[in-house]
Amino acid sequence: MKIGVSGARGSFSEEAARFYVHKHKLKRVSYEYLITVEVVLAALEAGSVNLGIFPIENSTGGVVIEAVHAMAKHLFNIKSIFGLEIHQNLLVRRGMTADKIKTITSHDQAIKQCRMYLKRLWPRVKLVEYPDTAKAAADLASGKLSKTTAVIASRAAADVYKLDVLEESIQDLKFNITNFVVAEATVRH
Repeated sequence: MKIGVSGARGSFSEEAARFYVHKHKLKRVSYEYLITVEVVLAALEAGSVNLGIFPIENSTGGVVIEAVHAMAKHLFNIKSIFGLEIHQNLLVRRGMTADKIKTITSHDQAIKQCRMYLKRLWPRVKLVEYPDTAKAAADLASGKLSKTTAVIASRAAADVYKLDVLEESIQDLKFNITNFVVAEATVRH
């Protein structure tokens, strides 16, 4: 079974996919890291993945706008919707200190979940939206993003891309829940 994930390795969507696979005791699963909801649903429609997993709504950040736009363009069935607790973390390149950070980048949903934290502690830093939290972490680690950039992403992304966690659980609400959709192809008659 191939599962299309709206994110890179280390994304919250990958975490959601692994949770779903474990809960339903699915065997012989592979993950396709498709970054955006649009690409996940296109792959599902094309038959190149069996399931798609992506975020639809967060208790702090609200509706995931990207998902709504993608869902309007594609035919699919919702197999399941489930919630997962999300802890946002501020990640930096190894050895980077807070005083050198000039930009913070992440998916707009992660930025929304940390809005008050960012306003309070990083009022002078430039905020830049990115297609995916884990993709931002990957691009920071590989040097595509400036070393003076910090990214908001998961602890898993810090581990996968060997980044330092400058600060953990930076989301505004202690209980920060994201609802994920498990999508499957519609049966054509």
